[in-house]
Amino acid sequence: MSDSGLLVRVRGKVQGVGFRPFIWQLARRLQLQGEVHNDNDGVEIRLLQPLNVDNFLREMQQQCPPLAQIDSISLSPFSWLSRPAEFHILHSQYGTMNTQVIPDAATCPDCLREMNDATDRRYHYAFLNCTHCGPRFTLIHQMPYDRAATSMAPFPLCAACAEEYRDPADRRFHAQPVACPDCGPQLYAATADDRLLATADAALLLAVTTLRSGGIVAIKGVGGFHLACDATSAAAVARLRARKRRPGKPLAVMLPDCHWLAACTDVSALDPLRALLQSAAAPIVLVPQAQSSPLCAAIAPGLHEVGLMLPSSPLQHLLMQQINLPLVMTSGNAAGHAPALTNAQALSQLHDIADLWLLHDREIVQRADDSVVRFSVSGTEMLRRARGFVPDAIELPPGLVAASPLLAVGGDLKNTFCLIEGRQALLSQHLGTLENSDIFRQWRQTVDHFSRLFHCVPQHLACDAHPAYLSHQWAQQQPLAITQVLHHHAHMAACLAEHHWPLDGGAVIGLALDGIGYGADGELWGGECLQLDYRQCERLGGLPAVALPGGERAAQQPWRNQLAQWLRFVPDWQQRPEATTLLNQPWQTLAKAISGGINAPLASSCGRLFDAVAAASGCAPETLSWEGEAACHLQALAQQAQGQPHPIRFELLFSAQGMTLDLAGFWRQWLDWPATRAARAWAFHDALAQGLAAMAHHAARQRGLNTVVLGGGVIHNALLLDCLRRHLAPLQILVPRAIPAGDGGLAFGQAVVACARLQASISSHSNKDSHA
Repeated sequence: MSDSGLLVRVRGKVQGVGFRPFIWQLARRLQLQGEVHNDNDGVEIRLLQPLNVDNFLREMQQQCPPLAQIDSISLSPFSWLSRPAEFHILHSQYGTMNTQVIPDAATCPDCLREMNDATDRRYHYAFLNCTHCGPRFTLIHQMPYDRAATSMAPFPLCAACAEEYRDPADRRFHAQPVACPDCGPQLYAATADDRLLATADAALLLAVTTLRSGGIVAIKGVGGFHLACDATSAAAVARLRARKRRPGKPLAVMLPDCHWLAACTDVSALDPLRALLQSAAAPIVLVPQAQSSPLCAAIAPGLHEVGLMLPSSPLQHLLMQQINLPLVMTSGNAAGHAPALTNAQALSQLHDIADLWLLHDREIVQRADDSVVRFSVSGTEMLRRARGFVPDAIELPPGLVAASPLLAVGGDLKNTFCLIEGRQALLSQHLGTLENSDIFRQWRQTVDHFSRLFHCVPQHLACDAHPAYLSHQWAQQQPLAITQVLHHHAHMAACLAEHHWPLDGGAVIGLALDGIGYGADGELWGGECLQLDYRQCERLGGLPAVALPGGERAAQQPWRNQLAQWLRFVPDWQQRPEATTLLNQPWQTLAKAISGGINAPLASSCGRLFDAVAAASGCAPETLSWEGEAACHLQALAQQAQGQPHPIRFELLFSAQGMTLDLAGFWRQWLDWPATRAARAWAFHDALAQGLAAMAHHAARQRGLNTVVLGGGVIHNALLLDCLRRHLAPLQILVPRAIPAGDGGLAFGQAVVACARLQASISSHSNKDSHA
């Protein structure tokens, strides 16, 4: 005769976070009998009846482990064939794709207390961790997630650590990276020729001495290397910039602790900022710079924002406690190379950059750059999704389901890729520009790693429609069916899916704003008004297409875009005082190339319009040293005059080809307006937002729609986004938040478009078969 029981199914982030031992302890405390185990769907708890279910569920939700996240709980009857006498933890049960690898997590308060307790056996140990914190994704080779399948395999547990690992009442129960000074990884300092200089605390002291003297230290972290120097020293930062050949791109700064925030940023809401910086993800957070900041001006020259972060690993905590100064923490790679992952790569690649190497002997299995988010009182915005967020699974919107595994390969810039199976998507960490051969090699290795790790072998591919993309060409070489997705359709679909827009939720209006993407009929788009759903995308209007003199060089030299705009829209441009710099360039040759259509393709690019206005405003360098540099300087200039009234307009024009904005009228008004550079920069942002919003309003009225989706890299311009929000009201506005608006979210959009089209195809075939 069987005994009645209750099956509790818990879904969410509930594996690898200490959830099973938590349930074990809870059941013991409530004197319950039963068992708990992991499987592909989350955690399954089987309990013997009778029990106070409400009390059990309440305590489970209120007291769950710090890294756990319960998305849903379902209850169903269960019959015990053999009555349990107590509560047990069972081995995990996995079938197909298991998405329960969790991201690396910042050091928890309990581990920090142990690290700073002179009586604790892990005192000053740079690699302590527990179930609530430490590396996960960056050290796992394969599933199931056991120590033997991680880079901790070469470090056998000592007796004391093994006892903690086996004890369900201990917070290190089944914490695969558990270690101590007697059995775990070791820290050491070395020279460029790998000569050992010091170990443990002595190595840290040598790094502190080097940094205080203005030197540069290469530091091996959990998902890659950092290059560090004193962020308050103009000389040290200048030395790092010169050696790394990074003249102007902003540098991230690690603060010793939260007490430095008030001095480094003007953010008034410090509590939510502090919570974000101290979260398990511990990202770099973009915030407004304080005018009297102790950080030197060379950290983010000419910009209004600075990227701040706090220590996220024991090694970083130990270093920051000893130096007690803000440090630059930038990616550990030489110009033109992928970030170093091994000690040998760091010693070789950073030979001419670093003065000292702070290394350890644990392998980095997976690269994970620091994630980057922007903080504002209205919420956070993801700019680069990597450490701390990847590989968290993303639930697909209602109605979308992948019948078989699908891989979306993303674009060639800011690349990520995306695997989907069933109702879940796995968006990879930020990998970078695939044109770099080192990064393309890392990309291929990471695609293979994800496929093995999550037991998900793709049966279908999705890629950008641009035939020149390396990602597109790679997809074409694979023996799988391919769905090609327009660049801007993918941007819009990613935002829709992030907001769980249902598959049958109908069409929306989209504003896709970026540099360049492949559009319909091979056109180059970048400033479009679209009508779309997950399956289809129709262009309704956008910015007029303007020549890109020199092709790809137009994205590197803003003055080329100024010339193209003025040749078309400003007949008297040579008499304008703003033309002085332009006239010193070889403009006649380019003018002939444009008129002859020689290496001057047409593109409706919002990004290149920003470059042109930045060049005309005198805030853009002749040649950019990093993507978006001109637009960021223009935004910083505009914020000096934000909110001031202005007469500038982008009027909405109509033709047989659809709606467009009057750029000739804009340039005439803008150039004739006797205002400061800052006022003009602000007027451009506000007027462009007003013009684009007018286009969206008109399209929404004509099509009977009331939702507008925003996407593309230009949406990362916080000032433009604020203006768009204001001018688009009262329409419902969907803005990317958790997924990057730029190309970092492209793969996710490709994946959901391909999934929706495949579902429609399967449904169509089923209907045909039923009528046959």
